[in-house]
Amino acid sequence: MRSVGGVSQWASAVTAAMALATMIFLAPLLSWLPSATLAVVVIVYSVGLIQPGEFRKIGQIRMMEFRWAAIACLGVLLFGTLEGIVVAILASLLGLASQTAQPPVYVIGRKPGEDVLRPLAARHPDDETVPGLLILRPEGRLFFINVQHVAAQIRELIETHQPEVVVLDMSRVQDVEYSALMMLMEGEQQAHARGVTLWLAGLNPGVLENVRRSGLASQLGESRMLFNARAAIRQYQQGRE
Repeated sequence: MRSVGGVSQWASAVTAAMALATMIFLAPLLSWLPSATLAVVVIVYSVGLIQPGEFRKIGQIRMMEFRWAAIACLGVLLFGTLEGIVVAILASLLGLASQTAQPPVYVIGRKPGEDVLRPLAARHPDDETVPGLLILRPEGRLFFINVQHVAAQIRELIETHQPEVVVLDMSRVQDVEYSALMMLMEGEQQAHARGVTLWLAGLNPGVLENVRRSGLASQLGESRMLFNARAAIRQYQQGRE
């Protein structure tokens, strides 16, 4: 519509009405047109929908969405419109499932001179960490599909940093399933046996309730369940004074 100057909702409504009228009243006449002629009409209309610039922009911003767009395009070309759309939807669902099954676990540092906590990254080489304290921030819902992946990342980071205290900043975790709670309880026991203390911080009300019901809260004690990561840093530093 914008290619012919239409920008309002009325323009879209008029176009839809004209298309409906064409289907109702002109379909018998159009049926007499040769298939090649109809194909040319479809091709001419479809060419305007192909925008290579948008593909490049998607690829520059998010490679996963670029793959989905490419799969949708190839699916339509190879299998037809409806089948191609179904292929694209399935590919999108698989991509989302992969993200859910492999959530990230970030090491959190503090921006120098400011009360800003953020994941350590190469573009922030000066971010500070507290010696002996490792703050880890898992993201997303923790459940049976991804719990082993998250646990493996946490173990690897503990091995790398060798902290005295590990703080799991749960502020980005919306929900914790039973299997994940059992993993936390088992992980806390294993960490304690190796001389590493586990703290939890930033629990939302729902997750906090599950932690209490599971017995993990009793296992940790109230002193190891903090309001947020900043409170954990303050408590750790006060304990070192």
